[in-house]
Amino acid sequence: MSSLQGGHHRTAPQQDLRARHVHVEHVMGTVVSIDLRNCARKEAVSGTRSVVRWLHEVDALFSTYRPDSAVSRIVRGELTPGHASAEVAWVLERCEELRRDTAGYFDAWATGSLDPSALVKGWSVQRAADALEARDLTDFCLTAGGDVVSRGSRQDGLPWRIGIQHPGDSRALAGVVHAGSLAVATSGTYERGQHIVDPHTRSHPTGLLSVTVCGPDLGTADAYSTAAFAMGRKAADWTLTLDGYEAMTVMDDERVFLTPGFPLADRAQEPR
Repeated sequence: MSSLQGGHHRTAPQQDLRARHVHVEHVMGTVVSIDLRNCARKEAVSGTRSVVRWLHEVDALFSTYRPDSAVSRIVRGELTPGHASAEVAWVLERCEELRRDTAGYFDAWATGSLDPSALVKGWSVQRAADALEARDLTDFCLTAGGDVVSRGSRQDGLPWRIGIQHPGDSRALAGVVHAGSLAVATSGTYERGQHIVDPHTRSHPTGLLSVTVCGPDLGTADAYSTAAFAMGRKAADWTLTLDGYEAMTVMDDERVFLTPGFPLADRAQEPR
């Protein structure tokens, strides 16, 4: 398997060997962008290849669309979690922990079949970010759909600007977060339609348009945003109870609720 299949990369033309390196990859049913700053080309290319290889490995293990994935084999009864890889076993155990922590609103079996995607995307991108840091790459931003991990700065100590898509208009932003080292995850219907289910009722939640959660770990933020969205109108109150994570909830009447520490830098832009 070619680790760069389906993607492209470029390095900004600068005289300094420490430049910007950007790569875009189609994987896990979404578009992943890797934006490395203040890095030498050799280390940037090597780090990018390792991230891409890892994400394709994750897709092969956890995809619900691939009949040969571990998840598909577990669903068919051909593989038990106890005989799966260490990564699969860890993810399933973490899903169970999150189910308990969210009063059952995060549930990998919410649709009646195993689908840990709401944790896997954030977890895998977080692991990729940790691997880049281990390579001494200190300034970067990884984006996968509505999930983002940033580290360091974009240039000259300036924070990263992470846009939160407006849930009612793909051309506008609901807000902008200024971040150094931060994970940001958004759940809503704008990218994949009505895909989140309330596990208690097996129905699609109502009353809100999106939930954004930010904090130190993207996998956890991703799961929390999914759980909050599944709660419907109860989401804003529940996010106030989160320890170490902040949230922005956009209701279907366009009211916006922020937890006290949510790092919103710019107010919402009006849809064009």
